[in-house]
Amino acid sequence: MDVSGGSGQPRSGNDEPAEHPAGPTAPATGPTDHPGPGPARPQPPTPGQDRPEPSATPAPAQDTPHPDRPTADDEPARQPETGTRPVTTGTDDTPGTGTPTAPGDSTPQADPHHQAPRPAPHAEHTDHAEHRSLAHSGIAKGAPPRPRPKEPGGGILMGRPFGVPVYVAPSWFLVAALITWVFGGQLDRVLPELGAARYLVSLFFAVAFYASVLVHELAHTVAAIRFKLPVRRIQLQFFGGVSEIEKEAETPGREFVLAFVGPLLSLVLAGLFYLAMKPVEPGTVPGVLLAGLMVSNLIVAIFNLLPGLPLDGGRMLRAVVWKLSGKPMTGTVAAAWVGRALAVSVLIGLPLLNQSGALGGSGEDTGGMDTVTDALLAAILAAIIWTGAGNSLRMARLREHLPELRARTLTRRAVPVETDTPLSEALRRANAAGARALVVVDADGHPLSLVREAAIVGVPEHRRPWVAVSGLAQDLTDGMRVSAELSGEELLDTLRATPATEYLVVEESGEIYGVLSAADVERAFVKAMARPTP
Repeated sequence: MDVSGGSGQPRSGNDEPAEHPAGPTAPATGPTDHPGPGPARPQPPTPGQDRPEPSATPAPAQDTPHPDRPTADDEPARQPETGTRPVTTGTDDTPGTGTPTAPGDSTPQADPHHQAPRPAPHAEHTDHAEHRSLAHSGIAKGAPPRPRPKEPGGGILMGRPFGVPVYVAPSWFLVAALITWVFGGQLDRVLPELGAARYLVSLFFAVAFYASVLVHELAHTVAAIRFKLPVRRIQLQFFGGVSEIEKEAETPGREFVLAFVGPLLSLVLAGLFYLAMKPVEPGTVPGVLLAGLMVSNLIVAIFNLLPGLPLDGGRMLRAVVWKLSGKPMTGTVAAAWVGRALAVSVLIGLPLLNQSGALGGSGEDTGGMDTVTDALLAAILAAIIWTGAGNSLRMARLREHLPELRARTLTRRAVPVETDTPLSEALRRANAAGARALVVVDADGHPLSLVREAAIVGVPEHRRPWVAVSGLAQDLTDGMRVSAELSGEELLDTLRATPATEYLVVEESGEIYGVLSAADVERAFVKAMARPTP
């Protein structure tokens, strides 16, 4: 099976609410235009202004909307989190994707340094007016460094063929026990002299079968590596295996090859087991094992070649429609609806075929329990195929709208302030400069921390002249410095690698561009996803 997926939204590590009551208390929420230099020039307070009266704190200035940026007026309300998984290919029909996890959903006391696996970059750059700052970011030119993501996990690590970790999920042990029991019953009829040893032979068959599944997945993995597509992991689970490929193929031809190699290897294995079975006596343990492996690999190949998402055949159908129409989304829609039709066919047709004896059994021997088992199996397979097809549609829609997320257009203008600046004075400077964020800098203008918007809201207005901004700021880490050129999946990747509520956005030269709020990214994402696909 080959299931399309993509990157999810980043999650905010600090659970601090990004929205706050209206009033003259804090910079306004939402991205804003940068008419001129990124951060405003720091202005030392004149005598008598170090401790201004609370009534002197002005209301936040209203920014003029930039044509490339969403404003607070046209952004939808925040919605519950969603999340996505990377592109996956697998021999089973389990969906390998989910929906994206929304960024910036924050509450206090959450650890801002959780790490998540990063999706493959899919950058898109936009032209924008140049922003210069008198304060420097304190890092080298170019893209900021990013921390190494944690291992993806997902079960017991079995090895790293081709540098890709292979995990065995806990559910595999359940299906291995089930295969051992069922195949052991069949061996009792074919080789009754084995006695209890038949279960050892059945366990060997279960392990050998999943070794064949691993070969199927490695075929997808090798093809992905050949096309320079990053592979996150391979996981063997209840209904087969899943290869999590973090990026889609760039052309329909590569998409077709990437999907086809898995079933092709399963057919090759079935042929090899057939040839190995020829010189072996049919009524022996090796003969029974080889016959079982030949049939099981043949079933895996045929099932995955069915032309509906999320199966490999669905990926091949998507590639064909993509090639003919020139639009990957059109191919996804066609293959996903064929997949849903396939799910209905499995739900209705599989029990009927078993009852009619078309699958090798005798219709007269089918009892009540066998009928219930067939119906249950058909329902599980149909549900998995239907869900996987729906996930493929959601992932395609997500990938279509991801390039609309650009750090440069979502960034808020920032004002640099020194550590001992009173909050009321910092807000006065931000309002005067039309800024919506505060960056704490040292005497040389190097950024030290970001003043958290939620922390500003929590300070009563009459206390602000006596509260220093440094007490409300979160120290900057390398992962909280992001490039202004990031967009799409690469932007989400960077934010997800270091969850936080705010990020310092810098130019390639290292100069401060502004502050990016995870809540702004979330709202822009929800707005983009709500827009109908053309």
